[in-house]
Parts: sequence; structure tokens; C-alpha cells
Amino acid sequence: MMAEAKPIAGTRPLAPKPMSPHLSIYRFQINMILSIMHRVTGITNYFGSLILAIWIASAATSEQAFNTVSSYLATPLGLVILIGFTWSVMHHMLGGIRHFVWDVGWGFSKPAVKFLSWATLFGSLTLTAIIWGYALSHWGIR
Repeated sequence: MMAEAKPIAGTRPLAPKPMSPHLSIYRFQINMILSIMHRVTGITNYFGSLILAIWIASAATSEQAFNTVSSYLATPLGLVILIGFTWSVMHHMLGGIRHFVWDVGWGFSKPAVKFLSWATLFGSLTLTAIIWGYALSHWGIR
């Protein structure tokens, strides 16, 4: 059983605390989803950076180590992970630019917020497609 808050002698009585709105009240908007995704991509980038560091370390170690790591990354699962990591980096970068725009005081109107959010999502997908289209065409995979 919770104790009831009592005012300190000689002060005004405490006003009832307002109830915080629950998620069930809000309709999810694109900027809310991208806010969550910005955090998720930040975590994803940490693990993707570990894979990148392993790949670079293998290149510095020996040709055999580099070929071994590269062969794992060239598998279908490895490519999915690399493409996902690329999208994560692009999405996090564009989300950071979106936040920078807000930090300088621009883009706070509802249409601007919605535009910047959709631009972040489509921009990250487009940049990822361009990067991997170029990479796969130069590897001879089409």
C-alpha cells in the first residue's frame, strides 16, 4: 500500500499530479518511428563496426585471414548483413542531419517534420541502393 503524500507544515497542499498520456492515446507518426529507428541504427552501427574492424584486422594480418573473412562476408547471409549495415549507417547519418536541422531552429512546422522524416527514410534506402548497385556491378555480380 502506497503512502499518501502530505504537504510540509506551512506550505500549500500538493496538487494532484497529471497522468502521463500512454502510447495507446497517440497514433504513431513517421517522426516517432524514425526516432526509435535512430536509436536502433545507433546500436546496429556498433555491431557493424565490429565486423568492419575484424575485416580490416584480417587484412592487416595475412592474405589467408583476409580471404577467410571476405569469403564469409560474400555469402548470401554476409551480404544481407553488409547491406543492412550500410542502410543503418545511411539512415543514422541522415537522421543526424535531420536533427542538426532542428538544432539550428529550422523545420519545426508539421509539414516540414513530415517531409524531413520521409526524406530520411527514402534517402537512406536510395543511398544504400546506389552504393550496393555500384559495388555489386564492380564485383561482377548483377
